[in-house]
Amino acid sequence: MQKSYTGKESNRRQRASSLNKKEVGVLSENEASDVLVGRQPVLEALKSGRSMNKIILAEGAEGGSLKEIIGKAKSAGVVLQTAPRASLQAYGENHQGIVAFVSPYSYVELEDIVKRDTGYAPLVVLLDELSDPHNLGAILRTAEAAGVQGVIIPKRRAVPLTGTVAKAAAGALEYMPVSRVTNLVQAMEWLKERGYWIVGTSIGATARPSDVDMRGKTAIVIGAEDKGLGRLVAERCDFMVSLPMLGHMQSLNASVAAGVLLYEAVRQRT
Repeated sequence: MQKSYTGKESNRRQRASSLNKKEVGVLSENEASDVLVGRQPVLEALKSGRSMNKIILAEGAEGGSLKEIIGKAKSAGVVLQTAPRASLQAYGENHQGIVAFVSPYSYVELEDIVKRDTGYAPLVVLLDELSDPHNLGAILRTAEAAGVQGVIIPKRRAVPLTGTVAKAAAGALEYMPVSRVTNLVQAMEWLKERGYWIVGTSIGATARPSDVDMRGKTAIVIGAEDKGLGRLVAERCDFMVSLPMLGHMQSLNASVAAGVLLYEAVRQRT
């Protein structure tokens, strides 16, 4: 016997069936960078006024921040559609019942970062060939919380801003400027000319973060997950510090190391 539906259920199913197959299918790498997954990233994108093409909601999704998201989306004139929850799995298992199609992230110039006034002493973060998008997202989240002016990443051999990064950043990417430079060493020299002191990390360094005065203009450099700072990058640092390792492991996750250094700077400044 054929199943019958109420008018509301029928309309919802019609909207879901009208979705373009490409939108509910598996995305290519380039397309995935234009997708936000999860409620917090989508909500923060709406709050920041980022251009948004469409939001897809899972059928039956409700509660939490969803009401606020829908209200802001309607106010901004963003198209809202529904789809079967299973179809959103193509964008990630932890989609929380929502996917948004947004304009690509725009990188900023170095000048934009150093001109940014956060209300605190100038502080920037440079990342030397970081390859894990989850680490990059976590660092962006911590940097935003620590009052950082901006984050600088290299164009080559480093993860760019993607949907995965945005998800890990939990909305911080909407507020944290990111500059993508051709040469990280040249960017460090450029910052030095403008009065920044460069603090790098190394397992072999004898100084601790608390030994370095980070109350003035400071740039913190975090190395790649597997090899740390490159030789040329390390040579351009004014100070090298290490974090105490009291256990058997002799290294920390890049995002954890960044968090420790950033909050040492916050401690000194406050």
